[in-house]
Amino acid sequence: MPGAVVIGAGPGIGRSVARRFAREGLPVAVLARRGETARAVAEDVAALGVRAVPLTADSADEDALRAALDAAAGELGPPDVVVYNAAVVRPDALGELPVRAHLDAWAVNVVGALATAALVAPAMARRGGGTFLITGGMPEPKPQYASLSLGKAGVRTLVRLLDLEYGPSGVHAASVTVDGPVAPGTAFDPDDIAEHYWRLHTQPRHKWQLEALHSGLSLIEGEAVTRA
Repeated sequence: MPGAVVIGAGPGIGRSVARRFAREGLPVAVLARRGETARAVAEDVAALGVRAVPLTADSADEDALRAALDAAAGELGPPDVVVYNAAVVRPDALGELPVRAHLDAWAVNVVGALATAALVAPAMARRGGGTFLITGGMPEPKPQYASLSLGKAGVRTLVRLLDLEYGPSGVHAASVTVDGPVAPGTAFDPDDIAEHYWRLHTQPRHKWQLEALHSGLSLIEGEAVTRA
């Protein structure tokens, strides 16, 4: 069975998404910056009875990212679904961060997602199908989260670009926009949020959507795209 790759597989959304796909029988490769994080999530996923591969990579390091994705494909085969969940989440007011810090945040929040898509989406298109999902946020920008607001706006645009480029070839690009702080047992429980990733992955082509918004109250569907 084709597998899944989750980049940014920490203890929150990344872990829950990896487990959600594993519950459907998909083998999963989990990527994290720290080896102990990747191994802990992989052990949790493997307990569900599927193969889980822990990999270490910084999503802002293109060479390390490429090597990790190659290793994932070597272990599990070409992925059917790739989830980009890496982000730099921190409060910073307008004008507070130096340029270098903004560039570092942008490298993870947007460029890492772009680099990942460039490495996996063309092959998905050649195979005639696949899913590329990005964790979004900040449906409305917040001045107290300047770098994150900019990054999530970039993610939304990136999804549209990927749909224009690869959608006609069968690649479903979409984002799950989380409009609140993620915590178990709350309206933003990561297990509840993970359901949106599975739903987007399994959407029939004529019902593809570019975005799902988790508001904590109900799922708000984003803009749909029409595919034959």
